[in-house]
Amino acid sequence: MRLEAGDLSWEWIGDFAEIPESEAAARGWAHHDIALSPSGTLLTFHPGLPLVLELDTDGTLLGSWEAPLSEAHGITVASDGAQPCLWFADNGRKRNPDDRYEYRWGPKAGHTIKTDLDGQVLAEFGAPALPAYADDAIYSPTKIAVHEPAIGGTGDVWTADGYGQNLIHRYSSDGSYVLTIDGTEGAGAFKTPHAIHIDTRGAGPELYVADRASGRVQVFDLDGDFKRSFGDEHFITPAAFAPLGEHLVVAQLNARVTILDGADQLVGHLGDNHEVASEPGWPNMPDAAGVPSRTDRLHEGLFNSPHGVATDEAGNIYVSEWLIGGRYTKLARR
Repeated sequence: MRLEAGDLSWEWIGDFAEIPESEAAARGWAHHDIALSPSGTLLTFHPGLPLVLELDTDGTLLGSWEAPLSEAHGITVASDGAQPCLWFADNGRKRNPDDRYEYRWGPKAGHTIKTDLDGQVLAEFGAPALPAYADDAIYSPTKIAVHEPAIGGTGDVWTADGYGQNLIHRYSSDGSYVLTIDGTEGAGAFKTPHAIHIDTRGAGPELYVADRASGRVQVFDLDGDFKRSFGDEHFITPAAFAPLGEHLVVAQLNARVTILDGADQLVGHLGDNHEVASEPGWPNMPDAAGVPSRTDRLHEGLFNSPHGVATDEAGNIYVSEWLIGGRYTKLARR
C-alpha cells in the first residue's frame, strides 16, 4: 500500500520488526521510542520486558540487552563529544497486565540514563533539586535532546519532564543544572511536553517542543528564549520528531504521521486514522470484563497510536505505536 504526502510517497510495510515471540511481548503495553543508531541500525524496546532491541532496517533482530529501565520512553542517539552515546528517558512506570493494566512504578521511578552503544551505563540522572519536585512530586521524563558538539553544539542536554511537572530542563555537558522552561515564556504553560528535538534545518539550531495536550509545537532558542509557536491547525497530539532532509516528520499519538516542509508548513498526513482515538478503550479495546486487550482495529495503511518515530538516510520512516503488544511499521520511501 502506498501513502503520499505532497510529491513524496512511501510503501507501508506492516509488522516489519522481528520481536521475539513470548507471552510478555503479547501482553506488554508498548510505550516506547524508536531511534536510528550511528551504524544505521534501529534501536527500540520490548513491549513487556526491560530489553533494548537492535534491528536492521529490514526488521531482523540483531541483538538485545537488558537495561535498568521500566520503559525506554524516549531514546536519543547523540555524541557527547568523546563518543556516540544512547540517552534513555524512563518515565518510571509501566502498565501491569497482571493488574488490569494499571500503572505500577519501577524500582527507580522516573530517571534518565546515558549508555555507550553496548548498553553500559555511563551516567544516571534524577529530578533536579527544584521546588517543583518538593514533597515527592512526580518526575517522569519522556525525552532527551542533546546539542551535539559534532554539529558545533555546546554538549548541553535538555530533558522533558512530560508526564510529571510539565517542565523542560537544561544541563551543561558536565551535568550541571542550567535552567528550566515551562512554556509561560511563550504560547502558554506546557501541557504534556512529550518530546523535544534540536532542529538544525534553519539558519541556527532551535529547540522544538511537542506540546502534546495543547496540540502545538513551541520553539525556543538554545538559551531557552521563546521564538514562536505553530501547528494548531494541523496537529492534534504531536508526540515525536524525526528529521527527513529539509522536511520534518511528526508522529501524532491520535493516529497519524505528519510531514512538514522546511518552513514547518503542512505537506500532508500519512495513515490518518484519527477517528479511532474516540473508540472505546483506545488504543486498545476492552474485553467483556472491561480490561484492556489488544485491539482488532489495526489496519494496513492506517495508524492507531504513533508514539515514536525515526528516519534513515534513504528517507524511510519507522514508527512504534502505543498499545498492547506494540506495533512496528516501516514506511519505505518510493
